[in-house]
Amino acid sequence: MNKSTMRDIDERTNLASNSMFELLLFRLGEAPGTDRRELFGINVFKVREILVMPEITAMVNSPPAVMGVANIRGQMITVINLPHLVGTNPTKGLGILLVTEFARTTQAFAVEEVNEIVRLEWKQVLSAEGRGGGLVTSIARLDGAAENTRLAQVLDVEQILRDVFPEQHSSDIEVTGKLQLPPGTVVLAADDSAVARMMIEQGLKSMDVAYIMTKSGQEAWDRLKAMASEAEAQGQTIRDKVAMVLTDLEMPEMDGFTLTRNIKQDPRFSKLPVVIHSSLTGATNEDHVRKVGADGYVAKFVAEELAQAIRKVLQR
Repeated sequence: MNKSTMRDIDERTNLASNSMFELLLFRLGEAPGTDRRELFGINVFKVREILVMPEITAMVNSPPAVMGVANIRGQMITVINLPHLVGTNPTKGLGILLVTEFARTTQAFAVEEVNEIVRLEWKQVLSAEGRGGGLVTSIARLDGAAENTRLAQVLDVEQILRDVFPEQHSSDIEVTGKLQLPPGTVVLAADDSAVARMMIEQGLKSMDVAYIMTKSGQEAWDRLKAMASEAEAQGQTIRDKVAMVLTDLEMPEMDGFTLTRNIKQDPRFSKLPVVIHSSLTGATNEDHVRKVGADGYVAKFVAEELAQAIRKVLQR
């Protein structure tokens, strides 16, 4: 790995320390019934490289959104037609390929054009849930709280992959053996992706674990503080109510790094175990997870590995 690559990685990791991240902005063509080209975004940490569209070999009997495979540096990578999935019309054609790595998989997304990389604070990102966008987890306000801020839709890539390859991203989750939490306690979990929440819930249910599910780091933090106040009023501590916190990293309003840091820096919660469960895999992220004080890190999504990580933390 060359020095400039290391510098880029260090800089992005430092951004995460300050509750910031970088979003790659791209366009997918005209929105249905309009000539508007809306902005979409993906976390730069998930993007391995950006290429001018290479030659694609169409595969027989592939799903409608799969254009085929591209041979990229000797690796056969599936190419997904992103405009097809979101229902836009790329009148300028599909000129760019985003090669992405996360959740143990590599895939490429065909897009109309790439615009820029913007640096944002997580508080500039709001949940898109209930706003009508089934493949969008959040909306990024690119210019902050300004009244006429540009907006970018952050895609729920976990949901997209599950829609395109349902057999590879199955929700049939079985875990061998139950997990014993301290009596009366729960796992407090946070994830902004609806499909990830469903898979986590199924995994925890198969472990026979009681849980509270939240949709962002902010919601989990607010819930934790409320439970601490409730415990105090009953002459208890938070450990009598919460066995551990399980959090995603990328979430609107407050990300998992910030949530973990808040927990570990607060005397009420500092002994509470935190396991980070993320599609942002790789040594750099795992190193940063240790720096913010998390007790465990597990890549999405293998339910048995999640169970092992939880067991290990609870047995300490």
